[in-house]
Amino acid sequence: MSSIESTGRQGVTHYQSFTAKSQSWLDLAAGIDAEVAQYFMVSARCGCFMQAARSLNVKASLLRKHLAQLEDQLQRTLFKFQGSALTLSSDGQQLQAQLIALVHERKLPVIEQPVIRLAVAETILHDILGRDLVSLLRRNASVRLDIISLDSELSLQAISADVVVWLADTDSPLPGPSFATSEPQRLARLDYLPHIAKRYSRVAARPDSLDDLADFMLVQWQQDRQVEHFLPWNSVVDQRLAGVVQLHSYELMLEMIRCSACIGLLPHYMSRFDRGLVALPGLFSPPMQRQVWMAVNADSRHEAGAKMIVELIHNTFEERREWFEG
Repeated sequence: MSSIESTGRQGVTHYQSFTAKSQSWLDLAAGIDAEVAQYFMVSARCGCFMQAARSLNVKASLLRKHLAQLEDQLQRTLFKFQGSALTLSSDGQQLQAQLIALVHERKLPVIEQPVIRLAVAETILHDILGRDLVSLLRRNASVRLDIISLDSELSLQAISADVVVWLADTDSPLPGPSFATSEPQRLARLDYLPHIAKRYSRVAARPDSLDDLADFMLVQWQQDRQVEHFLPWNSVVDQRLAGVVQLHSYELMLEMIRCSACIGLLPHYMSRFDRGLVALPGLFSPPMQRQVWMAVNADSRHEAGAKMIVELIHNTFEERREWFEG
């Protein structure tokens, strides 16, 4: 046998041995826990442990712990850092290919997240719940959330949702959603007062009677025109022959009050939401009030997603309890 043939056979033998060893540890891929395999695949796809944890709705420390255990189980380093970028090692790339092949072979279905439909009064969504909903999405990037803004009684009657938060004028939750719900829960009572930006009004010059309002521009959110309990304020606005702006955008109304020396009707908690605004008490009597109510769709009350949103809403209102007192 020639030396070339001998060397060639040794090369083939060495390659077969390497392939066999490589295949032997990859054969373990079939026995990897499905959850751990998902942690690995999502981390590989995201290129970031933190983003992978958000996508999976788990703590980053738990994710890293399971991946470290996986490396110990396989006795392979699966990830490496190139600078600040997380990438797969060569062994990690082989494992990824093996897991992809197993997924295709088994035709494993993609787990579909159920849609959670949340309908919220526009002012409550903007002022109170918005920040905590953003925090929820930061923690859980896999959630499917459909947020519906309610700007009128008509929109409340027209929607269908899993969780509904709305405003009513009296101690009764009626009119409420048009579909069957759990027993409505009252979350808070809101008093409404005219507000002005601090920087545009010295304390001594702030209006303390209805006649004093004549020196100021008034702004009104159009949806408030239909609120029965706002009749004292609406009457003042309707009598204006000049110096009044009607707006269909709640955010734009807030901006005009902040930046244009305007006076507008807002919930009494607004000075806590925006320290640059100050309430003008004593202009109207009796007080203008509304109640915040929440109910859960009768068909959704046992679903995990609906329960998660209800818990978030309860926690948000409890954390801001002082906003609604006094």
